[in-house]
Amino acid sequence: MFKLIKSLRKRDYLYILGAVAFIVIQVWLDLTLPDYTAKLTTEISKTGEIAMSVILKNGLMMVLCALGSMLSAFACGFCTVRDASSFSYRTRERMFAKITSFTSVEMKKFSTPSLITRTTNDINQVHMFLAMGMQMLIKAPVLAIWAICKISASSTQWTMATGICVGIILCVVAVVVSICLPKFKKIQSLTDNLNKATRESVSGVRVVRAFNAESYQEAKFNKANDALVKSHLFTSRTMGIMMPVISTCMNGLSLAIYWIGAYLINDAPITSKAVLFGNMVSFTQYAIQVVMAFMMLIMIFIVLPRAIVSAKRINEVLDFDVVIKDGSLDNINLDKVGEVEFKKVDFRYFDGSNDCLSDVSFKINRGETVAIIGATGSGKTTIIDLIPRFYDATSGEVVVDGINVRDMKIEDLQKRIAVVSQKAVLFKGDIRSNIIYGSDDNLSEKERDEKINNALRIAKADFVFELDNGLDAPVAQGGTNFSGGQKQRLSIARAIYKDAGIIIFDDSFSALDFKTDMEVRQNIKEHLSDKTIIIVAQRIGTIKNADKIIVLDEGRVVGEGKHSWLMENCEIYKEIALSQLSKEEL
Repeated sequence: MFKLIKSLRKRDYLYILGAVAFIVIQVWLDLTLPDYTAKLTTEISKTGEIAMSVILKNGLMMVLCALGSMLSAFACGFCTVRDASSFSYRTRERMFAKITSFTSVEMKKFSTPSLITRTTNDINQVHMFLAMGMQMLIKAPVLAIWAICKISASSTQWTMATGICVGIILCVVAVVVSICLPKFKKIQSLTDNLNKATRESVSGVRVVRAFNAESYQEAKFNKANDALVKSHLFTSRTMGIMMPVISTCMNGLSLAIYWIGAYLINDAPITSKAVLFGNMVSFTQYAIQVVMAFMMLIMIFIVLPRAIVSAKRINEVLDFDVVIKDGSLDNINLDKVGEVEFKKVDFRYFDGSNDCLSDVSFKINRGETVAIIGATGSGKTTIIDLIPRFYDATSGEVVVDGINVRDMKIEDLQKRIAVVSQKAVLFKGDIRSNIIYGSDDNLSEKERDEKINNALRIAKADFVFELDNGLDAPVAQGGTNFSGGQKQRLSIARAIYKDAGIIIFDDSFSALDFKTDMEVRQNIKEHLSDKTIIIVAQRIGTIKNADKIIVLDEGRVVGEGKHSWLMENCEIYKEIALSQLSKEEL
C-alpha cells in the first residue's frame, strides 16, 4: 500500500496536507461544540432560567461551529477524492503500460482474467480506501486522542467507563478482522475465477451453442459464482457482528455516564451540583465522539484489508521483472533490413521440461521467400516468435541484419518486422484504423488512403470496396462482423501497409480458398519482391514455389532447400507432400 502511495506527485501530497489541516479544524470545532452546551446547561442548573442574550450568544457559536465543521468536511472530501482519482488514473496508466510490455511468459504467469481484475477491481478497492478510508484514517486517531485528553480531566469514573467501552470495541474488532483477513485475500482470487468463467463463456459462445453445452458452462459459472458469494456472505456476516456491539456499547456508555453522574451529583456540595451537571452533559458528547472515532477505525478495518490485498496484487504486476528487455544498441541503420540468421538456437518454454527447438541453424537472405513446414508441434510458430522477440532463445543467437536481437531496442527490432499471426486479430473501430494500426507514417490523408487501397488489393481484400462505407466501414471488437477469410485478408493488408523489411505469415492463408491463396501469393511475389517473406504453412501448394523451404521435425531442422530437392532428399517433406497431393499434382 505504502509503495503505491509513494508514487503520488508533489501536488498530491499538498492535497493530503490540506486534508489533514481541514480534519484538524473539523475536530477542533466538533470538540468545541460541547463546551457551549455545558455553559448553557450550567447556567440553567444554577438559576432555573437563563437570559436570552446568553442563549443567543452560545447558540450562535454552536451554529458557527457546526457550519465550520461542515465546510471543513466538504474541503477535506474534495482533497481526498482528488488524490484518489489522481492515483487511480496514473496507476491504471502504469498498469496498462506494464501489461503491454509483457510477453507470453508473463501473460501465462498472471492470466488475462487476473490482469483485468487487477486493472479494474483491485484499483477500485485502493481508490475507495484513499477516497473514504484515508479521511477516516487521519480523523479517527486525531479525534480519539483529542477527545480522550478533554475527558480525562473531568472524572476518573467517567473516563474508566469510556475506557472499558473502547476496550470491548477494540477486542471485537481485533477478533473479527483476524477472522476476515484471510477471506479478503481469497475473494480477489475468486473474482479472477469468476472473470475467467465469464470471459470463457462469452468468447466461446459459438462453440458452446454448437455443442449444446449451455448447461455445462452455466454449471462452471455457478460454481465460481457460488464460491465468491459464500466468501462475501461470510465476511459480511462476520463484519455485521461489529455494529450491534458498537451500538450496545454506545447506549451502555451513555447509561453508565448518567448513572455515575447521578451518584456524583447526589454526593456533591450544593454549589458544585450545577457545574457537575453541565460537565456530565458535555462529557456524554465527548464520550460519544470517542466512540465515533473508534467506529471510524472499524470502518477502516472493513475497507483496509481488501485495499491491502488489492495493493499487493497491483504491486505484483508493477514490480514484475519483464523477461525480455531492451538491448543497448541505439541509432541502428533501419535501411538495412531483411537478413535473418539462426545460429545453433535452442529454446525451452519457462514451464517446459524439454527443449522445443534444438540446434536450429539457417540463414535467410534479403528479398528471399522462405517457407517453414513440419508436423503439428514441430516448432514452426516457436521459430518465428523468436525473430521479433516474443520469446528469447534459451541458447544460441537469433541475428537480424547482422545484429543479435538481444542487443537491439525492441522498438527498433519490431519496426523492421510485420507479423500476421495464426489467429487474425482486429480491433473495434473501422477498417482504416485497423489497416494503419501501429504505423507512424506522415502521409497526407489522400496518400494514406491510396497506400491502404494498394495494400487491400495485394491482400485480395477487394470486398472492402463493395461495402457501403468503404474504409470507414465499422469493425466490431475482434472483427466478429467479418468471416475468417475476410479477417485474414485484412490482417495481411495491415502487415503489407506497415512496409516492413521482413514480413512473417504464420499460417495466415489457412482460411482462404485455394484460388484466393494463390492470388494473394502471386501479388506478394509481384509487389513485395524486395521484402523478406517468411511463411509458415501446412499446405504444400502454398509453399512449394518458395526460394527456400525449411523442414522441421520435433524441433530440429531435418531439411532445407527447394521443393524439388526436398522431394528427392528429405523423406519427412516427401511424406507431408504426398499426404496432400498426388505425384502428378506435385
